[in-house]
Amino acid sequence: MSDHQNEPREYDAVLGGQNLIPVNAAILGGIPGVKSRLASPAVEVRITALSEALKYGEAGLDLIIQALHDESMQVNFAAYSLLKDRNEEKIQQHLQNYSPIFEFDVITVDNTGKENSCRKSFARFFPEYLGNGIVLEMVYLPGGTFMMGSPKNEEGRLDSQSPQHQVTVPAFWAGKYPITQAQWQAVMGNNPSGFQGKKRPVENVSWDDAVEFCGKLSLQTGKKYRLLSEAEWEYACRARTTTPFHFGETITPDLANYNRYEPPYAKAPTGLLRRETTDVGSFPPNAFGLYDMHGNVAEWCSDTWHEDFNGAPTDGSSWETGTLRNTRVLRGGSFFCRAVACRSAYRVRELVDCGFTIMGFRVALVLA
Repeated sequence: MSDHQNEPREYDAVLGGQNLIPVNAAILGGIPGVKSRLASPAVEVRITALSEALKYGEAGLDLIIQALHDESMQVNFAAYSLLKDRNEEKIQQHLQNYSPIFEFDVITVDNTGKENSCRKSFARFFPEYLGNGIVLEMVYLPGGTFMMGSPKNEEGRLDSQSPQHQVTVPAFWAGKYPITQAQWQAVMGNNPSGFQGKKRPVENVSWDDAVEFCGKLSLQTGKKYRLLSEAEWEYACRARTTTPFHFGETITPDLANYNRYEPPYAKAPTGLLRRETTDVGSFPPNAFGLYDMHGNVAEWCSDTWHEDFNGAPTDGSSWETGTLRNTRVLRGGSFFCRAVACRSAYRVRELVDCGFTIMGFRVALVLA
């Protein structure tokens, strides 16, 4: 191999007499070069190639459109970011049938509440327009298998959270946030909440109220909205984690809205007691891109109450058998609850016609 800087090296592919800098592969010029880099196993190379594709007119735009379906969500996000503000009819037609992607940080902490990691993640969503500028954002949750319930050695474990059992949950869409007061008002025409604020979660709603909301929302949108099953809720909350909280071994005042004057969980510090709800999205999301899964308001699930998980479904469906059909499940804790009651596995029951300031909900949507 020659050492002369103007002679081609063995890793160069030369087009038009130009030598280009290699990026994990042989480098080509023009559209062939972009196509070559878009086939690279390296995500960073594919993202860089998308920006380069803009130089090549219609042929380059076609490659970016194809990248909307790349196996990497990071590449999807990069392609969507390049196309979303363009007005070409062809691009708009593709984007109409495309679920956009949002980017967010996923934070984890140790048992003292100290942050030990922060990474970028991505999730798909679609906006459901409710009128008057009110939007309900629904996030795509890929299907998966997880262990539902508390392990025997988890601090605060109760018999009602056992036995741990494997559940396989099909993919579905879930609300990015608990239903807000603005969203409730747009569908129901009133606001029962004690702590007023358009971006705060609706509260003071019973299970019956939540089910009625889902019915009216379904009629308004032509889609089948419903409450999450208890298994779906825990799967959504954990977001592939196995720790007591999706943040890790504990939660802190910076991560959730809960009763911090009560005993902290693990070795985390106590802190500010807010004594009221907060705007949805005020705290970091989990790895699925869902917010407020711990604290703020307890969330109604569709299932009837059972004292433990013996005989529970393993397919993610709502558990509707049993004699306590007028008693349903709440998950996630609230601003009023201790940290231990905000764990991913914590569950509590209430009558279907009861609604207090700690009770809210989020919605699910079955895949078409």
